[in-house]
Formats: sequence, structure tokens, C-alpha cells
Amino acid sequence: MTLSPDGKPAWKYVYFVGIGGIGMSALARWFNVNGFAVAGYDRTATTLTETLEQEGITLCFDDAVTEVPSQFLTNPADTLIVYTPAIPAGHRQMEYFRTHNFEVYKRSQVLGWITRTLRTVGVAGTHGKTTTSSMVAHLLKSAGINCTAFLGGITQNYGTNFLLNEPTAHPEEIVCVVEADEFDRSFLTLFPDWAIVTSTDADHLDIYGQHDALLDSFRAFVGQIKPGGVLFMRKGLELTNSTAAHVQDYSLYAGSYYSKNLRIEKARFVFDIVFPQGTIEEIRMTVPGFHNVENAVAASAVALQLGVSPAQIHSGLGSYRGVKRRFEYWIESEEKILIDDYAHHPTEIEAFLKSVRALYPGRHITAIFQPHLYSRTRDFADAFAVSLSLADRLLLLDIYPARELPIEGVTSKMLLDKVTIQDKVLISKEDLLVELRTAPTEVVVTLGAGDIDKLVGEISKIL
Repeated sequence: MTLSPDGKPAWKYVYFVGIGGIGMSALARWFNVNGFAVAGYDRTATTLTETLEQEGITLCFDDAVTEVPSQFLTNPADTLIVYTPAIPAGHRQMEYFRTHNFEVYKRSQVLGWITRTLRTVGVAGTHGKTTTSSMVAHLLKSAGINCTAFLGGITQNYGTNFLLNEPTAHPEEIVCVVEADEFDRSFLTLFPDWAIVTSTDADHLDIYGQHDALLDSFRAFVGQIKPGGVLFMRKGLELTNSTAAHVQDYSLYAGSYYSKNLRIEKARFVFDIVFPQGTIEEIRMTVPGFHNVENAVAASAVALQLGVSPAQIHSGLGSYRGVKRRFEYWIESEEKILIDDYAHHPTEIEAFLKSVRALYPGRHITAIFQPHLYSRTRDFADAFAVSLSLADRLLLLDIYPARELPIEGVTSKMLLDKVTIQDKVLISKEDLLVELRTAPTEVVVTLGAGDIDKLVGEISKIL
């Protein structure tokens, strides 16, 4: 990557291919705020791309090279191209950039460059990293610590997936919080001072092939923690033999950091956090879930290391409002509950539904699930069936293909047949809305990482 003698980037223009993704949009906003000319492509317009355009970033939704603003095409030496691995082969703009001497880098490589001069917290894990990294960022910001953050979801507190640090002549004072993504091994561009690993369950097997290969990537990530750094690892994970960092473990009920006196009061989780030097008592979080209590333990462990006081952590967790599509309430009344969640892996679905059951014991739970990826549905069909059977009723949508072509024999019907509850049905999006207008419901949850979120507003109106 080209740098000038003072270590700053030599380019003036930054073009993003796949700018509408959560991670890419945050990076685009960082460059835009810091004085670069920014533009980009994405396949479809979304609320997120509308926000980017409102901030002055030029976007196009056709991959024709003629759609790229001219100044980004005529100055290859001054232009950086950033792309996401999700961009398919044959993308016309990408082919042009690669064959015309542009500097082309993955988002993760550019993020690695940004964070190399900052004190960095890297939050990794197959589940929980978005919530945990946003908790860390909120705890630091609410405590007055100068931080920037690149997150994988829209925070409810700030309405963004990107937090900008206060300007300073001393960048070493800034703490950078990064969601470290294991997809396509992107997190191996990062060298954090502090790292959290929340989970290493099998996932992304379309990329890794075997679970062991995924574990090897996590071991490589923790091996890149800077000398003298600290790894906060969920108790029970086996990664410590690959890092020289000081290792601290945590979990819901055991470890160097853990919760106790955990209970539910008025549909809210209340608990204490025990840490090596003491206890933070009577934390009351508005964001529910056993898994989110555990995420709060991990985030608090890092915050304590960075000088946030127990009192500030108590206040910060109490004011933390969560991330969009992570246990997000749309309706919360005596008669009706509607919660939307990004859960798209069996472990996530199990944790979510068990938490919903604990919050609303004795109430009927209708789960609406959209499977994400043919390969994930195939690889975890039996586990999906077990986790989805925790609901009282299942309304199952077709598989969202994302980047994949269909796989013979892998369908939502195949998954539905494995689910053990009796009240289950395969349903289209259109018929789903009709069904919800007539069927009695109490607690309704929408689950999935595809485009199911586009239905939630209409579902909310119906309920």
C-alpha cells in the first residue's frame, strides 16, 4: 500500500466496490470524514446507501465502468480501490481496476492499515462479536475515552456502525475498536493490543471446508496480538497455545470474569459482574438475553483494562441500547411481543429462543425463520432442526441464497421435515403476511441474515 514519507496515504481518491455493506460503509465514512474524495458501487439501494449519499458520497448501482466518476478513473496513482470478497467474479468495474494499474485492496487490509498506529481492541468470534464490540465502544465513549469504532451493525445508541474519534495530535491516545471478521480470514490483517474471542463454533464451511481450518485461523489471529497484549477468551475455548499474550478467561458463570446473582425482573436481565479486583453489582440491562450478559462480561473486562471505572461500567451497561437486528424489540406490550434478530446459525438461534422463553415463560412463541445460504443449511440441518424446535410454532421461509447457487436436495422443505414440533409450515413471504393477519399470536420473533428484515415493519403493522 502506497504511503508518503510521513506515513500518510499517498492517494486522494478512494472507491469502494460493495460500499453498502456494514463494514465497507463504515470504512467509507472514515475516509470521507478524514478529507478523501469517496465514491462507490453496490448492487442495490438501501437505507444505509441513502445515508452515505446524504453525507456527500457518490454512489452507483450498475457495475458499468462508465458509472464511476471520472476523477476516480483518470488518476490511478492517486486512487485506492477497496473491495469486499462478496463481489462476484466478472464484475466489470473490478476487472477494469485490476487491469489498469490501480491499487486494489480488501477492506480488511485497509482496516489493518488504519489501526496499525492506534491502540486497538479486536473482537472476534463466530457469534457475539457485533454486540460485544459495540458494547466495548459504548463503554469507552460513555466514559470519555477518545475512541473510534468499526462495527458490524447499527448501534441503537448512535444510529451508526462507525464512531469517529475526537481530533488529536497524538493518535496513540486513540483507542480503535474493531469487529474482527473471520469470514475469508479477514481478521488476519489485524494486530490488536487487546482481543476478545467470544466463540469458535463451526461456520463459514463454504470458505474453510473443515472446522479445524477455522480454528487454525482463530489461533493465527490471537497469535497476532501485540507483545504485552491481553486476550480475553471465553472459558473452554482452546486457543491459548498459539499466543504469547496474557490470557484471561470469562464466561456466564465461571472464569476470571463472570456474572452472578443473574435473574430476570420485569423482562430485564439483572446481574453482578465479578472481576479479579471486585464486583460490579446490580447491573440492569435493557438488552436482554443470557448470551448478552456474557457479552457484557467480556466487554467490561476490556473496559476495566483500559481504565474505565466500575461505576462507569455500571452506568454504561445500563444505558447500552443494543444493535439493530440483535434482540431488537419492535413491539413490547402486555398483549403482544415482536422481536427481530440476526441469528442465522443454530447456536445463535438456540441462545436467542432460550432467552425469549426465560423472559416470557408460559407464552406461545411463533418463530419466523429465513435460512441463509444453501451450504450453511446443508452443513447444519440437524442442528437447525433442534434449535428451531424450541419455538411453539415455526413459519419457515425459503433459503436466502446470498452469494450461492442452489445445491441439489438442499431446500427449506428438507429442513422443515427435520423439525420436531408439530406446528410448522413452509410459507412464502406473501402468504406469511396473510397468515399473521388471521392466526392468533403472543410472542413473535423473526430470525435470519437474509432480507427477512425488510418484512419486519409490515409484520409490526399487522400485529
